[in-house]
Amino acid sequence: MDIIVERGAGLDVHKETVVACIMGTGIKKEIRTFSTMTNDLMRLKIWLNENRITHIAMESTGVYWKPIFNILEDAFEVILVNARHVKNVPGRKTDVKDSEWLCKLLRSGLVRGSFIPPKEIRELRDLTRYKRKLIQSVASEKQRIEKILEDANIKLSCVASDIFGVSGTRIIEELMKGDLKAEEMAELSKGKLRRKKDDLKEALAGHMDTHHAFMIKASLKHIKAIEEIISNLEQKIKEMIDIHYKEEYELLQTIPPVKDSASVIIAEMGVNMDLFPSEMHLSSWAGMSPGNNESAGKKKPGTTTNGNKCLKSILTELAWVASRMKGTYLRAKYQSLAGRRGKKKALIAVGHKILIMCYHLLKYKVPYKELGANYLDTRKKDRIVKSYLKRLTNLGFTVTLKEAA
Repeated sequence: MDIIVERGAGLDVHKETVVACIMGTGIKKEIRTFSTMTNDLMRLKIWLNENRITHIAMESTGVYWKPIFNILEDAFEVILVNARHVKNVPGRKTDVKDSEWLCKLLRSGLVRGSFIPPKEIRELRDLTRYKRKLIQSVASEKQRIEKILEDANIKLSCVASDIFGVSGTRIIEELMKGDLKAEEMAELSKGKLRRKKDDLKEALAGHMDTHHAFMIKASLKHIKAIEEIISNLEQKIKEMIDIHYKEEYELLQTIPPVKDSASVIIAEMGVNMDLFPSEMHLSSWAGMSPGNNESAGKKKPGTTTNGNKCLKSILTELAWVASRMKGTYLRAKYQSLAGRRGKKKALIAVGHKILIMCYHLLKYKVPYKELGANYLDTRKKDRIVKSYLKRLTNLGFTVTLKEAA
């Protein structure tokens, strides 16, 4: 194999140790083991500098690669490698062999680096992912409260569509106090729920004891604490966006379903689209495009690839939002695909469209232009007319077409 990197190193990373192998022109192959403590990693850095190493390859092992990358990134070109892409021959796997294999692949130019965003994006990503986890925790606590209410024979969720709306919250607060009867609590309802007052009286006639009240109070207290943390996170995210990515944030918000999710998209894929050669590379990295599955000249159906799970998840959610927004191109696209390909595939396709829009908006710094709900029909006007004419002819009709004024 041709040598592309003159002096390189392969690092086999673990939680407590890192095995380093160096090879190159004018240096003897050497393998050393270091601990992952900061002082020992600094000794690793000095050793690599002494041997004039220029490139380093290491596997993306959990979160254990991060402290090593933070120390080495300013002095070397560090290539983070997907472990699936560098598997060695089975039966010969040791830490020493792994580091040596990584070094050989690196010097031959056979490793492909993973996308590592800059520090500001990594920090923003930590905030948005933590916020998402906390929102999921709030949803879990609300489900727990609903479960306790069911255990107390209180069927509030059978009558109210949202038991944590204005009416539901007031009723739950009175349930905790235990002062009002079911008829009096039903009078606390507002809006559309007032039409179901008789059903509410029946639903609230349960057996709430001290144990149920204690559990619900604990969950409500937990929800309040989490929501306070979420509020602080949102403030911190807003500050970072205003300082570093205000222009990109405003551009992404012009896409109808994106709005407040623009910060999540920026955190997951960054703002420098030059890192991706084309929108197809970005789509593949995000896991929003089908992989190739071909054998013996036959192409088989391919599922979406393993990409950025967080970005893929938010794009699917945005596709759901887009499918319900009237008078938009994205809704028309969803409806045109859902009937032929099914709802799930249509969602992935719309999520893919949103991702491509984000790519072009960030790359060329232009706002989103709404094409309208009739865009697809206008593009396929001739084919649609021909199709309907054929169907009517088959049914025994003679049709004369005339353009409307």
